[in-house]
Amino acid sequence: MALSRIATALGGLLLSKGGRRFAGRHAGKLALATLAWELYQQRQAGKLARPSQSQTQGRSSPKSRRWSGRKARGL
Repeated sequence: MALSRIATALGGLLLSKGGRRFAGRHAGKLALATLAWELYQQRQAGKLARPSQSQTQGRSSPKSRRWSGRKARGL
């Protein structure tokens, strides 16, 4: 698996003394940002791999619509 752009940037940070200090101070934020970026990329790849439901089924039937909260009268 190829290294992501964030991993390459983090590696570059660790080469200098100031970069190591910065990475140490912000390690949690950097880890969360990296995780969020990877998750975003996976979701984008998943969207491209499969078509959306609305395109495959067309219009949804009235019974499959979300419940509005109203009680049906006369049934």
